[in-house]
Amino acid sequence: MSSADPTPSAPPGLVDLAAERVGGAALAANDEFFAEKENLLKAGRGIFIPDKFTGRGKWMDGWETRRRRIPGNDWCVIQLGLRGIIGTIDIDTNHFLGNHPPFASVDALSTSGDFPKSQAAIGKLKWKSILKRSPLNPGSQNLFEIKNDKTWTHLRLNIFPDGGVARFRVYGVVVPDWSKGKSGDVVDLAVIENGGVALACSDMFFSSMNNLIMPGRAKNMGDGWETKRRRGPGHDWIIVKLGRGGSIKKIEVDTNHFKGNYPDTCSIEGINAPEASTEKLKSAEWRKILPRTKLHASKRHFFQRELRKIDNCTHVRLNIFPDGGVSRLRIWGTFA
Repeated sequence: MSSADPTPSAPPGLVDLAAERVGGAALAANDEFFAEKENLLKAGRGIFIPDKFTGRGKWMDGWETRRRRIPGNDWCVIQLGLRGIIGTIDIDTNHFLGNHPPFASVDALSTSGDFPKSQAAIGKLKWKSILKRSPLNPGSQNLFEIKNDKTWTHLRLNIFPDGGVARFRVYGVVVPDWSKGKSGDVVDLAVIENGGVALACSDMFFSSMNNLIMPGRAKNMGDGWETKRRRGPGHDWIIVKLGRGGSIKKIEVDTNHFKGNYPDTCSIEGINAPEASTEKLKSAEWRKILPRTKLHASKRHFFQRELRKIDNCTHVRLNIFPDGGVSRLRIWGTFA
């Protein structure tokens, strides 16, 4: 049995809009005889167990349809967990070698209404093609750049004619619906649902920087951001772009599950630089929001009175000294 491959990192500045952990769901498929459609959105790249079979055939960690004997193609509809603008799609055929689809295409839809359940009604929806029929390689991440600046809520993955796909990643920019909020409301400006993005960090050897702004509390130590042990001078850091510029009122630094490897201290800085590139941010003049402060093992640390004011803050930088793991960072504030 092979171990699960880690979930691939999202391209810089993008997040996986379809991931199960952010609410993505496989709504419908015309066929899932060998393997369930829900596997498409799970973490990792899937596993392969040579001697595992089911009553329908070989067990596979992905979505796999039966061998098609009539004209047509198979498809699966995905509801994005986070609506947004799509930049890159990964149709991953990991472990599917003699049974992968030779071609695939992707259609998109933006809707706020109830999604139909019948295949006939799904077919009549006003789908827009965002990826034309394209060749797929077996056992591979098949990455496609999407040149479309519209906001989408649902995708339809079409495979030609049949076969199996292990995972389906939809990397893009979250477009929150701010119309439901009011100026003066205190919201988490950094969380992924509100458009927060982890742009860059000094190191993420043990776990991804993207975990830091995921919803909920971390499930385990691997569900946070953890750096390697620092053996030289300096400290580790991470830059987060806020979903919307605002005035910061409260901050939480959660070291949940990090006990022998939490940072000794941390500080937080901010900046108003909406158009700055990631490279420019690394060398920019940041302003202190939270002075260097002692942290504790597996604890939620809340800061409010200690914070220094920065109007219309667009980015924050969390500095940890000297290294270690932080599970979540919450930046509560009011947006302009």
